Amino acid sequence: MLERAFPGLDSLHRNVLTALLSRTDAGWRLLIKTSLPSGDSRTADAFLIGYTGVFALLITDEAPDNETANQVLRHAKERFAGIPGQQGRSLAETAIHLVAIGRGAGSPRRDGVHWALTESSLDRIFRRDALHLDKRLVAAIAEQAERRLRGYRSLAVQQQERGPGTAGLLDVAELIDDQLGAAQRRPFDSWLTFLHPQQNAIVKRHYSGPARISGPAGTGKTVVALHRLRHLARLDTGPLLFTTYVHSLPSVIKTAFDRLAPELDGRVEFTNLHGWVRRFLSERDVPVRVDRRKIDTAFSFAWMANREKLQVIEPSFDYWRTEVDRVIKGRGITTLHDYVAVRRRGRILRLDANQKALVWDLYTHYQRGLAERDVHDYNDLIELGRAELADRPLETPYAGVVVDEVQDIPLCGLRLLNDLAGDGPNRLLLVGDGQQQVYPGGWRLSDAGIPVQGRGEILKVNYRNRAEVLGFARRFDATNRVDDLDGADGVTLRAAESASEGGVTETWRGTSGELSGALVEAVRNLPVRPDHSALIVFHHKDLSRCAEILRKAGIPTAALEHYSGAADGKLKIGTVHRAKGLDFEAVLVLENTHESVTGSEAEEERRELRGRQHLVAATRARDFLWWGVLDDTAPEQVEKTEQSENAAKAVETEDDCVHDMPISWCSLCRKPPPSVLPHGYRTSGGTAYHNDPDCTWLRKGQGSAHRQGMNVHDVTRLAWGSVTPGELEPCEFCCSPQWMRRHGH
Repeated sequence: MLERAFPGLDSLHRNVLTALLSRTDAGWRLLIKTSLPSGDSRTADAFLIGYTGVFALLITDEAPDNETANQVLRHAKERFAGIPGQQGRSLAETAIHLVAIGRGAGSPRRDGVHWALTESSLDRIFRRDALHLDKRLVAAIAEQAERRLRGYRSLAVQQQERGPGTAGLLDVAELIDDQLGAAQRRPFDSWLTFLHPQQNAIVKRHYSGPARISGPAGTGKTVVALHRLRHLARLDTGPLLFTTYVHSLPSVIKTAFDRLAPELDGRVEFTNLHGWVRRFLSERDVPVRVDRRKIDTAFSFAWMANREKLQVIEPSFDYWRTEVDRVIKGRGITTLHDYVAVRRRGRILRLDANQKALVWDLYTHYQRGLAERDVHDYNDLIELGRAELADRPLETPYAGVVVDEVQDIPLCGLRLLNDLAGDGPNRLLLVGDGQQQVYPGGWRLSDAGIPVQGRGEILKVNYRNRAEVLGFARRFDATNRVDDLDGADGVTLRAAESASEGGVTETWRGTSGELSGALVEAVRNLPVRPDHSALIVFHHKDLSRCAEILRKAGIPTAALEHYSGAADGKLKIGTVHRAKGLDFEAVLVLENTHESVTGSEAEEERRELRGRQHLVAATRARDFLWWGVLDDTAPEQVEKTEQSENAAKAVETEDDCVHDMPISWCSLCRKPPPSVLPHGYRTSGGTAYHNDPDCTWLRKGQGSAHRQGMNVHDVTRLAWGSVTPGELEPCEFCCSPQWMRRHGH
């Protein structure tokens, strides 16, 4: 057949086209230039359209130079641009692969903007882990390409049969439904070929300075960023960087990008922010000493020295650690004067100058503790990197830097990335959504000295989550504490347009005793493969509990922090911080009501943060969402659980905790006795610890003091872990099993 249609082909063309022609009986479509053999190198020798995408083929032993490669790509883009897909999407120019196929054996090579293969490595085009188009869509693209491509003819081993009335293009509605169904059967599918016109425009747009892409969950921000990376790689031969604050995300994104742009392997570096800085400093022989245990110890000692003054303002150890980590050090503040002057974005609890001075004492004590232990924390790591970069810039600067999940990066990290990208057009792209911020605090890009006015893009259509899943996620009140950065009004998830119907959500509520059976049943009844699913929790204690339940049930699991996007047959499990930026066909989420908060300003911050974290967890699910609520309100369950925990603790000998101090003195490791809540109340000068701020005995004591003309002190909230041993005794009235049962604890 090939010899009759194209007489005079050389052996290379004949061997390659014969191999490709053999694939057409399985639905692949092959369009061959009618003038072969041809001396025109400005257009492709053939186009191959199949389940792994659209390929423009040059069959030659001489690798094309960049000018020739770009001419071939330009012709392909002109002919394929605008071919429609689902929900108003069209074939993306950056989705077209340019492949140069040479003679002989050897591994695939990556040269410039094209993918270099040999006769023996042609099977790389047909890799099964890159399938994302179905047979009907392949046929539809090919039929439209035939109409647009002059000088090419379709050749197939077996022509596709058509029933009456199906001549010409396939029905658009059928095409959309068919592709949407195929895309939702596996993650990262349709975006490999199709983008919305707005997304396409962002991919190709020229930005005179730093740019920002924002939008609610599931609107394709990362998708656009990856297509833009491929676009930039075709414009410039320099290295490119994709980075984020999330440890687990880069490896997954790299796996997806390798499918989109196999010719760019090695051109784009995928790493998290701290990983990049560590490598950079190591290459420069700058000593770095980050030891989490010593960091925790330094802060614990600083807290012990300053807690008496700070717990009057807010009793939570975590609140003040976040203040130092995200506000003071995260913003690069080095003087009390600057701290007093700064606007603490994202922090509802107001602090006056005197209170900030108390916090500064905590910070300086912590800094001394780090120095004494000869250790750096993670903010120090970033500042070391920034100082080294200023002293000795990169020998080969990045042609472009893409920052994903930007809302969780501290300001010191943003300043480093801005320095890393440097000045110039198309050098820095920031991608994120303030509603998906899972760490406390907030900022504006202007605080980091990054201007994006007029270069902000907002995506509004949710393509990831099916309608039922999206509807469930919309119920969460996720307050945005990160400015949309360019002065424009942002779009919340509630205002996002839904592109997909269907989906399933299920809910469960029960006690710790019922969790094991419910969780195992939910996993075994998942409508998809376990390795297309994930279990997400909000605290490490629940992660450990769930991991043990699944281990005993014989269900194989893998930690999200080690997930690379490859199929391994295992259910992925991790905290919401590790799930950031990922998506799965099915997601199970476990919420613990024991973490519920009250109405103080600091607690309001935690409530808002938890709302954002809940939204992030729910929107990781594409088709199916199981939402479990652990609610130990049954009195028998409370007593049984507490007795078990305290019995286990009783057999342990008193020893130093991980923070190098006696466990009974550590505000992090010290546990409350039975029938005592982790957070309670006291009056200044009082000797009792109360679960209830309206405890009858507490009020009686205040009334007695008033009648005797004594001072009546206000009730303040505090953590049991912050109480010095022997300082307070649990109230016999409200710190009792009876009170716990009456109040549902």
